[in-house]
Amino acid sequence: MSAASHDAHHAHEHNDHGHGHDEGGAHGSLKDYVIGFVLAVILTAIPFWLVMADVLPSHQMTAVAVMGLAAIQVIVHMIYFLHMNSRSEGGWTMLALVFTLIVVVVTLAGSLWVMHNLDTHMMAPMPHDMREVP
Repeated sequence: MSAASHDAHHAHEHNDHGHGHDEGGAHGSLKDYVIGFVLAVILTAIPFWLVMADVLPSHQMTAVAVMGLAAIQVIVHMIYFLHMNSRSEGGWTMLALVFTLIVVVVTLAGSLWVMHNLDTHMMAPMPHDMREVP
């Protein structure tokens, strides 16, 4: 075995053990990272401006806008930094994400519903004047 063929065989053997960068996983380019960074900065600056400049007429609208932009920023991070898409790992990564989101939404909605019902049904309203208490 010549030295060149030995080196080629060793390099092939080295990549078969998963030490190479050709593992089939999605790796981002510098362009993808820069796009993700710019979008993340914009999606951070807009809510900051909305809150600091008091742009929207109500605090509820501001909160909804900030939460919406936060959700978009989570998606930007998952696509540009975590490289999640429907093709990575045969779609299992995306399926796990969808399942996690469903569990989180059900848990939060259920918790808010239970707390609202407890608040509504458990306590009678307190009288404003304590002299009325028997």
